[in-house]
Amino acid sequence: MSKELGIKAKKENLSEWYEEVVLKTQLADYSPVKGCIIYLPYSYAIWNLIKEEFTKIIKDEVSEVYFPLFIPKKILEKEAKHFEGFSPEVAWVTRGGDSDLDEWLAVRPTSETIIYSYISKLIKSYRDLPLRIIQWCNVVRWETKATKPFLRGREFLWHEGHTFHATFEEAEEEMKKRIYQYKDFVERYLAIPVIAGYKSEYEKFAGAHTTTTIETLLPDFKALQCGTSHNLADNFSKVFEIYFQDKDGKNKLVFQTSWGFSTRLIGALVMIHGDDKGLILPPKIAPYQIVIVPIYYNEEEKNLIFQKVKEIENKLKQKYRVISDLREEYTPGYKFNEWEMKGVPIRIEIGMNELKNKTLVIHRRDEMKKEIIKEEELESKINTLIEEIQSNLFNKAKKFLDEHIYVANNFEEFKEKIDKGFVIANHCGDQDCEEKIKELTKATCRVIEFDNNKPFGDEKCVLCGKKAKYKAYFARAY
Repeated sequence: MSKELGIKAKKENLSEWYEEVVLKTQLADYSPVKGCIIYLPYSYAIWNLIKEEFTKIIKDEVSEVYFPLFIPKKILEKEAKHFEGFSPEVAWVTRGGDSDLDEWLAVRPTSETIIYSYISKLIKSYRDLPLRIIQWCNVVRWETKATKPFLRGREFLWHEGHTFHATFEEAEEEMKKRIYQYKDFVERYLAIPVIAGYKSEYEKFAGAHTTTTIETLLPDFKALQCGTSHNLADNFSKVFEIYFQDKDGKNKLVFQTSWGFSTRLIGALVMIHGDDKGLILPPKIAPYQIVIVPIYYNEEEKNLIFQKVKEIENKLKQKYRVISDLREEYTPGYKFNEWEMKGVPIRIEIGMNELKNKTLVIHRRDEMKKEIIKEEELESKINTLIEEIQSNLFNKAKKFLDEHIYVANNFEEFKEKIDKGFVIANHCGDQDCEEKIKELTKATCRVIEFDNNKPFGDEKCVLCGKKAKYKAYFARAY
């Protein structure tokens, strides 16, 4: 930890503030390779909590696997649309040691092809379906745009789920199930509100029949895709010859889905909840939910207070993630500032007054408020605070999202509002029209809600004036 504590940049200068928060809270640091970061213990602890909590949700129906990092070029090229979509971002290995490779190897940009080239060995009969697998791993996409820790990089961590079904309808149901799980998880655990729905044909995953997404809005009014789920139909099964024998003994193609979210969720956590002092972490995903700081002025006081600190810690750690800051080389004020910067939801302060009066000082990070409670009230108070802080962070973020969703009835209104957040507008669904909107405004079609997507007003496309197919959310995005 640097001796120079505190965040100097203001959140209104978002890019500068974000970089300073990421570095000073020791979430991550830059590596020697542009676009690749070092995940330090604090961010990796957050990612592990995300993994652990989401795994609890899916563990009874999805099996964990791991496939190779390297994908032979001939396998990656097999599904033409998929390869076309990813080829600009693929990092290639062309030499091994001192020798040129006979065939180039792609460094995993995603694993559909390497998994599907193998999966027919596991699927022979309708009895083998549905099959659901997931892997938590890293992927590499040779991003050429400006990179930003967690939000946009050349290497990131994620999970990718892959499922295999007997019918298109089962795959469609699976796709929807996973995107709704993502929405619920991101909102309940990370306190990040999202909009769920379809991607447009232009924005969908390369090789997919349908792509669904959850999207949120960051403080710079740019959208962030927080997770996707795809119905691949039988597009990959045809190419990789993945068949099953049905109950009548007929060979049929398997239908598939894939779905995933990544460490960009950590970037969203930082940007959405943080303030001028640094991080504010939702309790459900904070590595430390509670920090206990002793306050003393001599050795005798120290011994008495340390004893009480350990007693309180042992009582709380049965249920919560707790750390006691017993470092003697730093003052209580320094520790307060440090843990506030690192976003720990609750701080407990114990000094001689608290010891004598059998009270505790409780500080909540989200509202920067203190209160004094009786020691006997501690457990019930902490339980209440955890829920209150989690809800408060979500409600604040939801208010920001709701206040920055606009409606555009024509393209002039669209251009006026697109730098302020999401703009809902009628769209014909034509790819050329969508590309033109992007060219003129740098905005893309982010999401089309599942149900509430019928065109409004005169039902004309906001740009070309043709009959609209649906209304959609547009925004500039990371």
